[in-house]
Amino acid sequence: MAPKRILSAKRSRKLEGSLFIAPWLIGFIAFLGFPLIFSLFMSFHTVKILPKKIVYDFVGVKYYREILFNSSDLYDKLIPYFQEVVIMIPVIVIFAFMISIMLNQKLPGRFLFRAIFFLPVIFSTGAVLMSFINQGEGNLGFLERFNIGGYMDMFLGDSSWAKPVKTVLNQFVLVLWYSGVQILLFIAGLQTISTSAYESARIDGATPWEVFWKITLPAMSPFILLNLIYTVVDMFTFPSNPVISLINTGNYGFNSALAWIYFAIILVFLGIVILIYSGINRKNAGVNR
Repeated sequence: MAPKRILSAKRSRKLEGSLFIAPWLIGFIAFLGFPLIFSLFMSFHTVKILPKKIVYDFVGVKYYREILFNSSDLYDKLIPYFQEVVIMIPVIVIFAFMISIMLNQKLPGRFLFRAIFFLPVIFSTGAVLMSFINQGEGNLGFLERFNIGGYMDMFLGDSSWAKPVKTVLNQFVLVLWYSGVQILLFIAGLQTISTSAYESARIDGATPWEVFWKITLPAMSPFILLNLIYTVVDMFTFPSNPVISLINTGNYGFNSALAWIYFAIILVFLGIVILIYSGINRKNAGVNR
């Protein structure tokens, strides 16, 4: 009888888990899974909306070929924004890491400061953020005051990176608003490090700089990778992303193909980021040994 009871208990736990996950699974299939599959279907068809029905004419990979080989619209918008993303990802991750280390200290009012850094994530929705950007808010005044733009022109010249660097600096404050989630994740990671490790390092005479490189940074490695992935996805879906505006046109088949191409580009970029980070992490692990 005992094995049967154990088996029954296992089945009961599985059933309970299935019931808890069922609402999310149903919502995922209905609101995300089905639209994804349907958009893939539309990317191979010309969609015509008639008064009484919707007609789908199969065109194969016509839209994919047109976007990738017969048009420069995607590249004209993607490449400059891609350069901005390459600059912003390390800026946001490093900024969030530094702020999280400060907010993890036992200082008076630290909970208030944590809330202040996270509030923009709640209040700055896509529409609100776009309104700020369109009004020119979030610019750093000292760029014009100290003629930093002129020095940048002298240094960068006609480089293709000149405009992305200026755009990032001009929207620096607004973009840093999006570091709230990263700060929260880093704080959660810092709190997983045992205090005994820091106490042992101090007893052995390690300096704060050595403690950071030998204890804090290696322990935070999984959270750095998590924040890199989150920031990449967040930046590629940023409200000012010009590719998103390119997708939002009237041709359903063309837009679906463009969305899937953009999705593939994000996956490739994520893969590159993960490979680079994994290589650096393995190299550092070998050096520390």
